[in-house]
Amino acid sequence: MLFGDEHVRRYEETDGEVGHVWVNDAPVLILTTTGRRSGRMRKSALIYQEDGGRYVVVASKGGADAHPDWYRNLQANPQVGVQVGAERFAARARTADPDERARLWPLMAAVWPDYDSYQAATDREIPVVVLERA
Repeated sequence: MLFGDEHVRRYEETDGEVGHVWVNDAPVLILTTTGRRSGRMRKSALIYQEDGGRYVVVASKGGADAHPDWYRNLQANPQVGVQVGAERFAARARTADPDERARLWPLMAAVWPDYDSYQAATDREIPVVVLERA
């Protein structure tokens, strides 16, 4: 099973032929953020769903009490890179507002049911992030 940096590497070198479809048929994209302290490009493999031409990801970090680094990076700089399969594009990331989150959370939990248990494991509200083409 692919995970972390190895997942990103295999995805990129095969244009998503390896790694786009992950465990339980969950689709995965590669999100590139700029490190908020280092300024370096940081890449993460994230489960996604499409919503009206936009891509949606969840900043779950497995239900940890702190946000994942990629989410903190995009809070500092919302200009991101996205790769879905072989397609690469620039996007702007934003946190879904409460009404939008209420609509999008079930969409994401349908593809990855563990998101519900991750939310139950932490007091923080796990952000839902919308990626819109730049």
